[in-house]
Amino acid sequence: MARAVLEEDRIHPAIRERIAANGLEVVDEVRAALAANDYVIVGMRQNPFPKKARRLLDAAGIAYCYLEYGSYFSQWRRRLALKLWSGWSTFPMVFVKGVLIGGAEDLERMLKNGELRGR
Repeated sequence: MARAVLEEDRIHPAIRERIAANGLEVVDEVRAALAANDYVIVGMRQNPFPKKARRLLDAAGIAYCYLEYGSYFSQWRRRLALKLWSGWSTFPMVFVKGVLIGGAEDLERMLKNGELRGR
């Protein structure tokens, strides 16, 4: 799968490094969590869907790491960096063994289909 991303030769050399470093600290934080945990949920406060994903994993007896980045009114730039990195535009971002599987509804479907096992 190829995503549409602006080609590097279409970005002025003077800003390439700034683009490459934009949001890198939050992306590195998520990468570290992915390396250390089989299940990772990236979410935000006030959004019911990260809570739903956490409840689903709790009910299945699956341990996970939860990373929260602000609310609707804070840390939007950090969340934007994650959206640009992953290509997933909503929260939560649910990762299983380092693979982005989607959001809460995708997690629910996979649990119901027996693709993910708890307890």
